[in-house]
Amino acid sequence: MTGSDDADTPSTRALTTEQVELRAQDLQSGLADLAALVTSALPLADLLVRVASSAVHAIPGAEGVGVTLLRFGPDQNGVRSLAASHPFVTEIDLVQYELLDEGPCITAAAERAVAISGSVGADERWPRFGPRVARLGVHSVLSLPMSLPDGTTVGAINAYARSTDAFDEDSVAVGRLFAAPAGVAVHNAHVLEQARAQAAQLQTALVSRAVIDQAIGILRSRSGDSAEEAFARLRTISQGENVKLSVVAERVVEEAVRRARARHSQA
Repeated sequence: MTGSDDADTPSTRALTTEQVELRAQDLQSGLADLAALVTSALPLADLLVRVASSAVHAIPGAEGVGVTLLRFGPDQNGVRSLAASHPFVTEIDLVQYELLDEGPCITAAAERAVAISGSVGADERWPRFGPRVARLGVHSVLSLPMSLPDGTTVGAINAYARSTDAFDEDSVAVGRLFAAPAGVAVHNAHVLEQARAQAAQLQTALVSRAVIDQAIGILRSRSGDSAEEAFARLRTISQGENVKLSVVAERVVEEAVRRARARHSQA
């Protein structure tokens, strides 16, 4: 860890019995919250916020925490979504990801290892990120990769503090304990979100298909065309007006319904 070698840093300063007990209570509370989140059905964005809020209370020395879900792969490198316990964390994470593409979270995720600094402004690993964050009044950072049991890194937890050397060995140990179930919870929420999106797309596709079939039947009844010919007519209109085929089909069905109602009212 970079930063001051002062003997009275958190890593060497003795904790009182009360402080030890408070840390234990914070950890137990945070892990209890996580245990509930692992099996929850919360939307991904809400879950990330809950993880960040729990982590800031659990990790010793943390004044703010950001949680980031990352995408890695040939065509999908970068941040997928992020959440923060406090506004200043959002500002820092935006600098890290969107402006500079440099910082402890990126390092932690890429190397699958803890990244820690007690004087980030002087840390040579992040020559652009460090000084900029220090000017914001934040000097200590602790980033922990969130990994699944198979080793896949799904994101990172980033803890920040305004003082130098704010994070000690206990902070790292607690952060590791917290990051493991957090990774599972975030992964589960991500999978659930994808499943819900796919289900919604399938439902939309099924509804669209039903409307298109109805429109084809209406056109056939009017013209005596085959199903292929009626579909070709719908497609020609769709391409000519540059609108979705389902929209054209819906118009045909709605027009048929209006005509039927008009005939019924005149009868």
